[in-house]
Amino acid sequence: MNKLDHMKRAIELADLGKGKVNPNPLVGAVIVKDGKIIGEGYHECFGHAHAEVNAFLNATEDVEGADMYVTLEPCSHYGKTPPCALKIIEKKIKRVFISSLDPNPLVNSRGVALLKEAGIEVESGILSDETKKQNEIFLKYIQTKRPYVAIKYAMTLDGKIATATGDSKWITNEASRAFVHDLRNQYMAIMVGINTVMKDNPRLNTRRMEPSRNPIRFVIDPKLKIDEDSVIVQTAFEQKTYWVTGLDVDLNKVTRLKKLGVHFIQLNADPEIDLSQLLNEIALLNIDSVLIEGGSYLLAKAIESNIVDKAYVFIAPKIIGGKDALSPIGGKGVSFIKDAYQLENITLHPFDQDIMVEGYFRKNKEQ
Repeated sequence: MNKLDHMKRAIELADLGKGKVNPNPLVGAVIVKDGKIIGEGYHECFGHAHAEVNAFLNATEDVEGADMYVTLEPCSHYGKTPPCALKIIEKKIKRVFISSLDPNPLVNSRGVALLKEAGIEVESGILSDETKKQNEIFLKYIQTKRPYVAIKYAMTLDGKIATATGDSKWITNEASRAFVHDLRNQYMAIMVGINTVMKDNPRLNTRRMEPSRNPIRFVIDPKLKIDEDSVIVQTAFEQKTYWVTGLDVDLNKVTRLKKLGVHFIQLNADPEIDLSQLLNEIALLNIDSVLIEGGSYLLAKAIESNIVDKAYVFIAPKIIGGKDALSPIGGKGVSFIKDAYQLENITLHPFDQDIMVEGYFRKNKEQ
């Protein structure tokens, strides 16, 4: 095995932390001695040991003089755990291969400097494109202090999300829906509009075979129209839930909902909730990522507000037809094709007969 193989293994290990480490990064580590892997580890849970420490704990022999491969620069500061760079020095590792440097101001290049000062050979940049994508949520959050935002929707070949009667179950197949639950596990928060809640009465949780974290739920409901018997309200003690309302709402209803476990964020809603301002409020809750799942009006406003980083669009091989059938993106829309919002760095993913388009919003419009 060569350097690329060892770093690929470290990346595979890092993936095992998805949905468990936010707002920390995904990190994997591999220890190699005499060409053989003798220790592996990854950051398993927020607040617990980092990948490097776990690799040392799992080592099958003395690590002195070994090489370490780590997907992100070892930390150099005291946080919830001691600095990993000092642990590497203490264990007398000979060489450290790093994929990506950590942009966190508390870490950036300081971990590398500590290692080099101790006489450890350091090489960085191995498969950095892969690890930057793997940690795209962390990288945006740590650099901007704002959550990473993705939208997700499913539609038919003719661009419909429901029939004219409102029937929408199910547009996509089981494989696609299972992946959506994986996404809900990876993103710290999920956001929907009140019309989606009133129409579908969703739970907005994860239903995966393996243990997972349910996302924190945010419902945009400026006039507080929610039915107090809805599933999302009745499960607010089980799954943290925020209601985003305007300032002029029924305070008695607010009190009743709070007793049911609902938290509130109240913002000026004249004429509507400012989604960029809402993101600032969400960031204060130490939430690093938001998955917006609808409805069409909220998706449109998110795109128009230039807060969306990424899109997951599922396309099912079905045709609904009908001029009154619903489309995924509402709002006014653009008047000219030249003003259309553009996705780039597109990847296609098959889910049985469905196809998911994964792409990033081009940041070429005024913020």
